[in-house]
Order: sequence, then C-alpha cells, then structure tokens
Amino acid sequence: MSNLKDTKDVKKRYDELKKEIAYHANKYYNEDAPEISDFEYDMLMVELRNIEKDHPEWITADSPTQVIVASGIHDSHFAEVRHEIPLQSLQDVFSTEDVISFVNRIEKEVPNPSYVVEAKIDGLSVSLEYEKGVFKRGSTRGDGLVGEDVTLNLNTIKSIPKKLKDEIDIIVRGEVYLPRAFFEKINEEREIMGEKLFANPRNAAAGSLRQLDPEITKKRNLDIFIFNVQKSSDVKFTSHYESLKFLEEQGFVISPFLKRCKTTDEVMNAIHEISEQRGDLAFDIDGAVVKVDSLTQREEIGVTTKVPKWAVAYKYPPEKKETIVKNIDIQVGRTGALTPVAILEPVRVAGSVISKTTLHNEDFIKEKDIRIGDHVLIQKAGDVIPEVSEVLKDKRTGEEQIFEMPRVCPVCGSEAVREEGEAVIRCTGIECPAMLFRNIVHFASKDAMDIDGLGPAIIETLIEKNLLNNIADIYDLKAEDIASLDRMGEKSASNLINAINKSKENSLDKLISAFGIRHIGSKSAKIIAKKYQNMDDLMHASMEGLCSINEIGEIMAESLVKFFASVQTEDLIHRLEAAGVNMESDISQNIDNRFEGMTFVLTGTLPTLTRSEASAIIENYGGKVSGSVSKKTTYVLAGEEAGSKLDKAQSLGVTVIDENEFQHMIA
Repeated sequence: MSNLKDTKDVKKRYDELKKEIAYHANKYYNEDAPEISDFEYDMLMVELRNIEKDHPEWITADSPTQVIVASGIHDSHFAEVRHEIPLQSLQDVFSTEDVISFVNRIEKEVPNPSYVVEAKIDGLSVSLEYEKGVFKRGSTRGDGLVGEDVTLNLNTIKSIPKKLKDEIDIIVRGEVYLPRAFFEKINEEREIMGEKLFANPRNAAAGSLRQLDPEITKKRNLDIFIFNVQKSSDVKFTSHYESLKFLEEQGFVISPFLKRCKTTDEVMNAIHEISEQRGDLAFDIDGAVVKVDSLTQREEIGVTTKVPKWAVAYKYPPEKKETIVKNIDIQVGRTGALTPVAILEPVRVAGSVISKTTLHNEDFIKEKDIRIGDHVLIQKAGDVIPEVSEVLKDKRTGEEQIFEMPRVCPVCGSEAVREEGEAVIRCTGIECPAMLFRNIVHFASKDAMDIDGLGPAIIETLIEKNLLNNIADIYDLKAEDIASLDRMGEKSASNLINAINKSKENSLDKLISAFGIRHIGSKSAKIIAKKYQNMDDLMHASMEGLCSINEIGEIMAESLVKFFASVQTEDLIHRLEAAGVNMESDISQNIDNRFEGMTFVLTGTLPTLTRSEASAIIENYGGKVSGSVSKKTTYVLAGEEAGSKLDKAQSLGVTVIDENEFQHMIA
C-alpha cells in the first residue's frame, strides 16, 4: 500500500516537473526573460531524468527530455533557415564523476583517444555561411534543424570576418555573446529610461541579435567566438583542434581556452584551470566542453537524435564561500531606488574577490533574516553577480544587529517612500544629486519639455563638466559652454540653445509631465492642467480638489500633493519661473466634453491625421484613447491597413468609423 502511495507521489512530482520545466524553457528561449538561474533549471532537468530512468513507461513525446527546444523561432519577422548540417546541443553533466565516466566510455569504444577541452561560452549559438571566402548568410540555431536568418544583424559584429583569407566554401558555428561591461551599461540605460532590465548577458545577446533594426544591434557591441566547422567543401581536416587553428588563420576569433588532453587527469586539470579563470574573464562562461579530437573517431562513436555521443558539457556548480556581513550601506540609484548593499569581509568566490553585494530590497533582507554581523554563504548567481545564498544562523552570538531600511534619502534628505505593490523604496526629491542624470533626461524628453538635441550623451557630458547640477541649470547654459564640448560646434550649440529657449513657451501640462511625478504621465498632466490653469494653483491644490478631477484617483492625488509639498520642488519651480519658463496652461477649461465617457481605439493609417493628432483631439473633447479593443470600447477609428484590432471590433460588435465620420463628429 505504501509503495502505491509513494509511486503516486513520484508521478505527481513528475507531472509537476514537466510543466515547470516547460514554463521556464519558454521564459528562457522564447521570451529572453528567465526567472530562475541556469543551475536551478539544470537541477530540475536532472530530477526529471532520474525519475524517467526509474519509470521509463511514463515518458511521453511532450517530455522536456524528448522535446528539442526551439531557441528563438518565435519571431515571424525573420526568414527561416534550414541548417544543412544540424546544430546539435550537448549532453550536460554536473559532476566530475560524470566526466570521468564519459572518458572511460570513450576509451572503451575507440583506441588511444585524445580530447579537446574548451570554455563553454554562455551566449547564443549561430551558423555562418561563406561562399568563396565571402560571408553570405548567418542564422540562429533555432531547434537545431531550422533557425532564423539574422544576417543583417550579424554583419554588425566586428569580429565576424566579411572576407576570409582563402576563397573557400565553409560553414562554421559560433557563440554570440555580450561582454559583461556592455551588459551593465545597457541595463543602466534601460533602467534610466524605465525599461525592463535584461536578466543576464546571454538574454541581452539573444534580444539584441533579434532586433528588427540592425542599428540597434550595432549599438549593443555584440561579439562572437567560433568553435566548430560544420561543413567544408574545399579543406579536409583530421582533428577538431586542427580545424580550429585553421579557422584562426582565416581570420576568425576561436574559443578562448583550447587544450588538447590525453588522460583523464589532463582533462580534469583543464576543466579546473578554466574554472579558476572564469572570474577574471570579460564575458560569461557556464562550463567546460570536453570533445573527442579525432573526426574519424567521432564518426565511429556516433550521435543520438539530440546530442553527439563524443562530447559532454560539464556545468560548473555555483561556488559558495563563507564570510561576514560587516555592515549594510544604502546606495541611491539613478531612478531614486534605495538599494541595501552588504559590506562583506572580503572573500574569493569563482575566481574574484567579493567585498560587497546587493541585498536587493527590504523584503529580501527580511525573508532571509540578514543581520549586520551575520555569517553568510556567498555565491555568484550565474557565475556573475555575487549574492547571499544562506545565513548561517547557528553561528549567531546575539551581537548581530537587525537592519531597518531608512525612510529618508541618505543623499539629499528627502522623504523615501515605498508605494503599495512595490518592493522598492524611492527618494522623492526632484533635486536629488543621485537622480540628476535620469531626471534631466526625462525633463528634456519628447513627451516632456521636448528639448531637441539635449539627449543622454550630451547630458552626461554636461554633468561631468559641472555645467548641470540641477534641472534649472539647463536654462543657464550658454552657447559657448556647449560649443566647447567634444563633437559640438557653434551651429550645434546655437541649435540647442534655441531648442532650450523654445521649451520655455511650453504649456503647463508639458512642465507637469517633465517633473516625472510618480503615476503622472503626459495624459494625466493634460487633465490636471485643464483643471488648474497655473502652477501656483496646482502647488496649493488639495487632495479633495485633485480627486474631484475625472481620472485622477487617490494614489495620483497623493503623489501630486507630496511632490508639491517638497522644499526641493518649491526651489526648482522658483528657479524655472525666474528663468522664464511658462507656468500657465493653454488648455481651455471651456472646451466641450462631447466625448466624455467614450473610449476610442485607433488602428491603421488615417488619410490626413496622425495617430497622435487624433488622440489629442479625442482627449481634448474629454474622451479616452485605449490601445486594445474590448466590449467597453465605444468606437474604433480605422484607417488603411487596419489589423487585428479591426477584426476584434467587428467580432465584438463595436462601432467602426473612418476619418471622414470622425471629422463630422468634431465639426
């Protein structure tokens, strides 16, 4: 009876694992947004394989062990490429015993084998095709049989030779990766612009390679290592090592760590050597690959439907080291987020010395019960980012201190708040030096004060030159200050000064939007500026008065009241007013609200109006503009090449109008 119960429990766990792994595989391969580490995913797969080993009768075609995961064949914008030679994946192993077993098996199958041990780059696998030495086409691995044509994007990678030394026909395989320094820079820029951050360099590389605009890919600074000859019509090789050295002569950048080995000890020493180096590398690796060197012996050993039998990929386990939390500091990021950082007794982990690590937020600290003085285990998540994996509570002495997150910004002294539904505590100070760059970028952006020419790069330079220490300093800039900057001449300086002066004439709603007040966007700024016709009235607005405005709820009203009650806000507004920035609204309170209570959805190309112009008209008449069609939609305003929104409107019985009917409605 107990065996039956145990079997039911195992079967239940087996079914759960299949669903869980399928979910995370989709997140990793198709959404480039993993929620767990590679190691955690690998451990789920190991658990699944172990169950299937004991219960092979449960294996079905949809099991993750049977399915070939398609890495990225989810974007119909790219043409499909059928690989002439399949791009197989490798069998992962997770212990030195597994590597030794692999070597022992190979030695029984072929005489006197030799091996090549390489670093396993954590990137995106691609195929490069050359005709008479000229790069013709590049594609992603996909499911190994069919990938996506990303030739234009691969052409932006400088280390991919466009012409080889010899005029040969050859197909090679490589791993596109994003150097760690560029990964950090990209995420910093995305954070500033309020965009979702990439989880790790591998996913950033995948997302970059699938950009529809090659110029965006070019800016991402992708790189590549070549690790295999897939097909060669003109040159014949006897060994893998020989083929890679040939590729290097042709102009390719080959795998960074390449070692020929004869014995088990040599193989294990090479794996250990790579492990020691990985913390000092400029890019991510997640293991070491062991391959039989002889191409003839590879043919003799053979392949399965999914993996070659002549190679394994040893995945490094996360290395954990014990240290002490000496203190917890607070860092204020460019978005105003207060991030707790553990100051550690320095310890060497995965090849580098760790002296501090992020603790993310107060929930993370409370969940793990991290205290100042605690003994903790540190590991590198994905072998890159150090993190506290465990608190060694049995080593506590009673002297440890419980940490509380501050409710005042340590940089500027403004109130720091945690809003409902968020884990982050943020500074509310508009003049906080830590947020200066982000605040000025937003202030000058198109949906705010729309200062043409004042982009992130020049803002960064102006801050470095001490010419911008406050948002209001924008209006103190002189043409000669700007002209003296690199790549900025007199004409560029004059154009920027003109754009700055022009922004002074903007209506009040643009200024409200430019402040970057939490929960207040450009649409709500217009609604507010229609009610409060000047800055002075708005600064003295009450919660009740704000909440009386249609579409302004309590959270938005509270955010506005707190913002305008700040001393920093008052100082900034006085400086802007003194500089001549308009503080009056040009949105009439007397416009009729004929569209009040109505929701419009726009689709397709209109004959004479742009979508933004049509949206502004609808909003000025009290209506709403939505991005999706539902039963609550009043009208769908459709132009040429209207897509799925038109189809949905028709299926739901929503009234569809064209621009001519719309013009009659506003006449």
